[in-house]
Amino acid sequence: MSENSDIGNGFLPSGQLQFGVFFQGVNSGTVWKAAESGSQTDFESFRHLAQTAERGIFAAFFLGEGLRLREHLGRPHALDVAGRPDAQTMLAALAAVTNKIGLVATQNTTYNDPAHLAHRLASLDLVSGGRAAWNIVTTDNAWTGENFRRGGYLDHADRYRHAEAFVETAKLVWDSWDPGAIAGSETAPAWLRPGSVRSVRHAGQHYTVDYAPRLPASGQHRPILFQAGDSPEGRDFAARQADIIFSAHPALEAALAFRRDIVARTVNAGRGPNDVQIMPASEFILGATAREAAEKKEWVRSLQIGPQQAIAYLEQFWGRELSGYDPDGPLPEIDPVVAETSETRGSGFHGAKARQLADQWRAEANDKGLSIRQFVSGRTSRVDATFTGSYSDVADTLARYAATGAVDGFNISPWLVPTGLDEIVNHLVPELQARGVYPTEYAGSTLREHLGLPVPRRAQAQPDGGADARADTGAGADTAADIRLELAARQLQL
Repeated sequence: MSENSDIGNGFLPSGQLQFGVFFQGVNSGTVWKAAESGSQTDFESFRHLAQTAERGIFAAFFLGEGLRLREHLGRPHALDVAGRPDAQTMLAALAAVTNKIGLVATQNTTYNDPAHLAHRLASLDLVSGGRAAWNIVTTDNAWTGENFRRGGYLDHADRYRHAEAFVETAKLVWDSWDPGAIAGSETAPAWLRPGSVRSVRHAGQHYTVDYAPRLPASGQHRPILFQAGDSPEGRDFAARQADIIFSAHPALEAALAFRRDIVARTVNAGRGPNDVQIMPASEFILGATAREAAEKKEWVRSLQIGPQQAIAYLEQFWGRELSGYDPDGPLPEIDPVVAETSETRGSGFHGAKARQLADQWRAEANDKGLSIRQFVSGRTSRVDATFTGSYSDVADTLARYAATGAVDGFNISPWLVPTGLDEIVNHLVPELQARGVYPTEYAGSTLREHLGLPVPRRAQAQPDGGADARADTGAGADTAADIRLELAARQLQL
């Protein structure tokens, strides 16, 4: 596929890029050993990053979610950054010290209740003046579920079906107050116009809701929806439900292929070809010159993948202690003690055929004469989502992304907290603005305005009986057709 290939299906590139910043919390990529590193949990770090991003006209500030810490040989992974505050608590605090930037909370559909989560997100949306967003994630494993009363109850095949019902229910909650529901004059007979609020009812396999929504819509009508699933089911779910996809395809050719696929799925779902925007996860390592940037990348990687980290990386697949091995020596000759890695090791390691990989890796390392550290460094660079170079060169590269319509922007994971955006905002953003591919000011006061997204059509429930008809099939599925809104409006009980 050439860089200039037409995406098709009526898609029109905007020619513009947006940036988001992803404060990961628990992760292995953030450098915490450097003297320049700050706290990973103090509010000051979050404030610095959010305000720096806002100074750089970033569209959004993301917070990651981890419902359980990644483990290493049965213990919390001590070499990783570990610890995350509650996303909505932190974002509400950041709303008070920012004015424009969007605030994105990663929240799980499996271990929340839809009406309650919708209310909390609506609260954040109102508190922030219409800047809230929800990064929708799903989980099905029992290891995470042990933290919750429901345990690992959800079958993997059902997670998106359940998530879709969850999101549809949340949309009904957000859309339940009519425009103008609140009195605009002290002479009105009631503060809330009778009949202007509808209750939300849902009866499905995993939860039942009979809920009278408690809040009106914000200035952006409802929170923006992000989604990051990359499986065929995840892509279809995003095409039906999401406003933005947080993708894993930053390389230009892969990004173009991903865009083509998402456009086709979005159109097939009955939406417009430009209705779902794409922001790949990326890392930026910059310098005044290409050589300076390359030297900086080598230094960053030496801290991200030091001797301990290299050994720990293999231990995640071997399932056993390997501390007796020299990180500058050959890969272990002993075999893994697990046939397949589990979810306790994190998504990057989950489901790998450990014994098969060990044979392949030993052969590759032997053929190339690589030590453990060299091999692990090479492994991580193969999936490198890093833009490295001078400010001018990287800006030229990103301008090609804008011209082709491959992406709508990038979600940046800083390798350093809290100053990891400083160079990007001080040097790269002006270069992009000079090329006419990056905003010079915010488009409005809400995240929906920043992203150029239209006000969504109000969610409509299926008529009563739709859920019963579905249940008669014996599936008991949570789908959009299962969600029932009480069509006869009733006044909210205050």
